[in-house]
Amino acid sequence: MRTCHTSIILLKSAICLALIPLFISCSSRASDANRYSLQGRKVEVVKAGGKFTLYKDGEPYFIKGAAGYEHFDRVKAYGGNSVRVWHTDDAKRILDEAHANGLTVMLGLWMEREREGFNYYDKEDVAAQKERLRQEVLKYKDHPALLMWVVGNELYAEGSNVKVWDAVNGIAEMIHEVDPDHPTTTTVMNVPLKVVNLIKRRCPAIDILSINAFGSMHNLPDEIKETDWDGPYVIAEFGGRGYWEAYTTWWYAPIEQTSSEKAAFARANYKRTVLGDKDRCLGAYVFIWGYKYETTPTWFSLMTETGEETELVQVMRELWTGKSDFNKAPHVAYLSIKDIFPSDQVYLKPGEECTAAVYATDPDGDPLQVKWEVLPETVSEDGNTIKQEKPELVQGVLGAAEGAKVVVKAPRKDGAYRLYAYVYDGQGNVATANFPFYVKTNAAYSSALDFY
Repeated sequence: MRTCHTSIILLKSAICLALIPLFISCSSRASDANRYSLQGRKVEVVKAGGKFTLYKDGEPYFIKGAAGYEHFDRVKAYGGNSVRVWHTDDAKRILDEAHANGLTVMLGLWMEREREGFNYYDKEDVAAQKERLRQEVLKYKDHPALLMWVVGNELYAEGSNVKVWDAVNGIAEMIHEVDPDHPTTTTVMNVPLKVVNLIKRRCPAIDILSINAFGSMHNLPDEIKETDWDGPYVIAEFGGRGYWEAYTTWWYAPIEQTSSEKAAFARANYKRTVLGDKDRCLGAYVFIWGYKYETTPTWFSLMTETGEETELVQVMRELWTGKSDFNKAPHVAYLSIKDIFPSDQVYLKPGEECTAAVYATDPDGDPLQVKWEVLPETVSEDGNTIKQEKPELVQGVLGAAEGAKVVVKAPRKDGAYRLYAYVYDGQGNVATANFPFYVKTNAAYSSALDFY
């Protein structure tokens, strides 16, 4: 009898274990159906007929966004409706200013990253981080400008550590408990297949996937289809090609697109992905709205330090409003040194003089003025170290300037440098281009053209 009783217990246990996946699956499906149904929350995502739609205050809300901390009035004036920030530093000012301009805020909750020393196996530190973010959620959850919560930014580098994503999910669950009125999202760079699948499995409390995508944005809808993620997504950052995606010189200096190339590049990607995948894409945030030194002062900056606007600002204005009846930024074709291009690997000897020229036109016929400057390169020669602060200008290297040309006298010190051209139209607009070059004593050749 004991043997029979034991067998019955084992059989019952086996049946229960077999049913657990079914219960979990049913529960997951019910949760997803509930999550994307119309429930009258302040902000929610609704799925109907295979299409995801973001709703705010009961009305469809397609994100026309700018990522950055300044010039919110221009976002509104140019037809945008939302801004994205990465943390809650100065959040009250940001939310208040956005609200005053009729904008919403995709508000970041900054999570520490392992590569910066945070240990996600330390339960006390993880709990302390969650509590810190709980207080931020409680502080801002009722602000009328809040659109959604961004739980962490680009944590994908630690994608193999499930503890990272367990922590993300824990924070997202906490948000749903204390603030059921706003959806949650987390951000990855591009579409890393294994990481996105991990987020799908380990983060059921994440409602929307956010993706920072630059050079790879044109393939994004197809790449998402290859993952397990079957929900909606937002493009949380986009623009020109990233410095990590660019061709480089022989000394690892990335070759930057001109401002006009970035504008055309971003326009095409926006149309293909954001406007071309409206069943799943809830909108996008152009990066960065304002000025930011990262690799160069112009790489991501849509404006200068003094507020002049590049062509990409106007591309977004046209895409957001459908109108183009405004003064246009100058169009820059290319910048040359010694009549050759950055990809030709220009080497100069210390003190060597040469001529640089920028080729630009203005769609409105406005007279153009060019400002020149030379900066030391901020990418190390191993291609790894990229400084985030603008270095001091190199003095005594720019000679006579005439129209769109300038005489450049190579610095005396060997090393990598970059020449910048800023083309102004006097109407608040600017075009930018730059040219990396290398100063080398006793250089055996002046460019790749001589080398080959």
